[in-house]
Amino acid sequence: MTGQPGERGERGERGQRGQRKTRTGVVVSDKMAKTVTVSLVRRFAHAFYGKQVVRTKHVAAHNDKGAKAGDTVRIVETRPLSKTKRWRVVEVLEHAR
Repeated sequence: MTGQPGERGERGERGQRGQRKTRTGVVVSDKMAKTVTVSLVRRFAHAFYGKQVVRTKHVAAHNDKGAKAGDTVRIVETRPLSKTKRWRVVEVLEHAR
């Protein structure tokens, strides 16, 4: 780093961001304005017993794509949008029947 204005150091060129987390989940609630609750399901093997364990997490995501309850959506992490929203709906993969 030479101290020039606009220089970013080891992170790369100016304006370049790190890789953002993306997850796929099902919308369980769309009652809020511009916000949906997405259920994220995670499966993994227990460290000792090897049995498949299922863990579920609910996250609030900003919804500007018009996702409804029951839709499968792809969400991406983003800057904090409110007290609880840190995710944003990128696309609706499958509509609810």
